Amino acid sequence: MSDRFEARRKKLLRLLRDEGLPAMLVTAEKNVSYLTGFTGDSSYLLLGRDLAVVISDSRYTTQLKEECPTLDAVIRKTDVSLPQAAARVLRKAKLSQLAFEGQNVTFELHQKLADNLAQVELVPLNGRIESDLRAIKDADEINELRLAVQFAARGFEFLKATLTHGMTEREISHDLEHAMRRFGAEGVSFTPIIAVGDRAALPHYHPGDLKVEESPILLTDWGAQTRSGYRSDLTRVLVTGRPTAKLEKVYNVVLEAQQRAIAAIGPGVVCRDVDKAARETIHNAGYGKRFGHGLGHGIGLDIHEQPRLAPVSETILQPGMVVTVEPGIYLPGWGGVRIEDDVLVTRDGHEVLSNSVPNEFEQAFVDLGN
Repeated sequence: MSDRFEARRKKLLRLLRDEGLPAMLVTAEKNVSYLTGFTGDSSYLLLGRDLAVVISDSRYTTQLKEECPTLDAVIRKTDVSLPQAAARVLRKAKLSQLAFEGQNVTFELHQKLADNLAQVELVPLNGRIESDLRAIKDADEINELRLAVQFAARGFEFLKATLTHGMTEREISHDLEHAMRRFGAEGVSFTPIIAVGDRAALPHYHPGDLKVEESPILLTDWGAQTRSGYRSDLTRVLVTGRPTAKLEKVYNVVLEAQQRAIAAIGPGVVCRDVDKAARETIHNAGYGKRFGHGLGHGIGLDIHEQPRLAPVSETILQPGMVVTVEPGIYLPGWGGVRIEDDVLVTRDGHEVLSNSVPNEFEQAFVDLGN
């Protein structure tokens, strides 16, 4: 297990060397966890050629020994702030330059570090851990994402089997979360989006009190989180009543757009071209103005990671990247359809990790019973 995290730190050290920087202070909790395996919070990692120090507090003394046995740990006293403790370690290291996460460090934290490290040049390294390291999943991470998808798929099967008249969006959301936890998930990736009828036209709707029988459209956007923090992200539309011709048409346009986009995924492909494959399909069907968000995003320790599938994204897909593909059509006052799957970029193409969850229109029907 520790070898995995050591390999990640070595990649970051190579990145720092290429940038001519001797060390980096990592302050984002997810990045500290990614590089060390430490699952606590309120801790920093100082990494350099001869440095690998976790700076934390006494709550985590035992946990650090168990989770990061090969790393040095500095436990700050209660009257010493985390930035102050980090500055003390940095002064002892006698560094002239220090990289920091420009996109994560607040102005306040930067000022505190600068005040305590007058002789150290602070150099922002914006998003490099996320884009150069975390965007490409290793074998262990891919297995974790497979597991997250499995938990989500089982939870969705439970949802379909237990839907009945009178259930509200909020109740469905709670039941879905409970089911995924019972199947082994640590929790949800995010609060599930359960949207009935015209609420499905709101991409980030919060479940309310609408009842499932009030419309044949039931949009479900959900995901499961594993114990190690990896997250899945899926969307399906269930047909819970008599469908209209319009619903079938919109659904199949979205499905065709998704299938064309997935077919375009492979190593060396530019992200915007994958987005274009879906967007052109929806545009040609006359719904171009009703698809207003990017096609997808990376998933991992965060529900939104690099890379992005969007019209302006110039990122080139590489093996090991895992992205969502989620085109949608949203018609205010009527409803919406979004279909989302999690897709792994492989050496020779792609793999749909969530292909166990049916997505054809004929498979979307659910009988609510009496």
